[in-house]
Amino acid sequence: MSKFIVLVIDSFGVGAMDDVARVRPQDVGANTCGHILLSLPDLHLPALEKLGIINTLGFQPNAMIPAKEAVFGTANLQHEGGDTFMGHQEILGTCPQAPLKMPFSMVISKVEFALQAAGYQVERVGFGLQFLWINQSVAIGDNLEADLGQVYNITGNLSVVSFEQLKAIGRVVRDCVQVGRVIAFGGQLDSSEQILAAAEEKQDTYIGINAPRSGAYQRGFAVEHMGYGVDDSVQVPQRLYEQGIKTVLIGKVADIVSNPHGVSYQNLVDTQQILDLTVEELQKPGDVFICVNVQETDLSGHAEDVERYAERLQCVDENLLRIMGLMQPEDCLVVMADHGNDPTIGHSKHTREKVPVLVYQTQQVGGVLGERETLSDVGATVCDFFGAAKPQNGSSFLPLLRTYSSSIATRGVQS
Repeated sequence: MSKFIVLVIDSFGVGAMDDVARVRPQDVGANTCGHILLSLPDLHLPALEKLGIINTLGFQPNAMIPAKEAVFGTANLQHEGGDTFMGHQEILGTCPQAPLKMPFSMVISKVEFALQAAGYQVERVGFGLQFLWINQSVAIGDNLEADLGQVYNITGNLSVVSFEQLKAIGRVVRDCVQVGRVIAFGGQLDSSEQILAAAEEKQDTYIGINAPRSGAYQRGFAVEHMGYGVDDSVQVPQRLYEQGIKTVLIGKVADIVSNPHGVSYQNLVDTQQILDLTVEELQKPGDVFICVNVQETDLSGHAEDVERYAERLQCVDENLLRIMGLMQPEDCLVVMADHGNDPTIGHSKHTREKVPVLVYQTQQVGGVLGERETLSDVGATVCDFFGAAKPQNGSSFLPLLRTYSSSIATRGVQS
């Protein structure tokens, strides 16, 4: 009975990617992990130290030291920018496509026609810049919280429309636009007027709903993220299902990755709760792939709060010691990130950084995985580990792991 756990510490990057000066100059010099450790010289994270986080950084920013028995490397982001949604799709084997970046005003007529053809009541709201108002309860416009022009929001009053109806509207929009993401979400509101009252414009170009001000998050919140070019039939969960292996998703990854045949713990944010569930699933019998997202680190990065980020890292580290202590020789753990969010860089958005890839088995010697071309190498390794078909993207590093661990070498022979 083998377990493969991938723990994603959301936004825990280890240094700006080589292309940032050209594609994202505001991120030049970013290093989420390095700058947090430099800011807090007394911070000690024993589990991450043992896993090789200092080896991965390539320098010692505080008293923590490299680990001789660590198996470590880094992975580059193949998707544009630095995005949690696409980062996780990439981890689980999707080959990212380059989305278009455009304000909703450029596609409003196309979306309006598609929705009318599908039988919806569609109105335009606004003077000059406009958004769409569907069935008197759903607004469609620009996402005002992410990088502008890359995401469209569908904000609904779930007291009037069901979440399934909201997702159906989202699929119509998704089919006719090419931005990176369409997000269908809503909450149970006392009045749909709350959505209209939260309309805002930015930069005289973008118009949408201020999601927190709309009240959508306060009661009965539900969300579905629809990415561009994501084919879940060639992702890790489906490949493992075809091999008879269960997939368990915990935390934000469960909100954004399709897992119809597995177990998904959705709408969770609290780090301790997420890691308690991870420990519970780890102790259940049977082969399983467990993928976990710890989101509170990313939220601390957005808040530019070094101390809060470090406190959440300490919580992760304490629970990593629990997880490592429960692992059997045939199990494998990968600790990684999906992008960066350097709280010291001078802005509150994600930073485009390479991420750590830290591997642990109970019986291993030190080894280097190198700089992986894509996050998908992790997903490809998971499939290889369980003898499943390859996902759409990525190259397995399981052969390297077999050279660093007698337990994984034995399992490879048995499989």
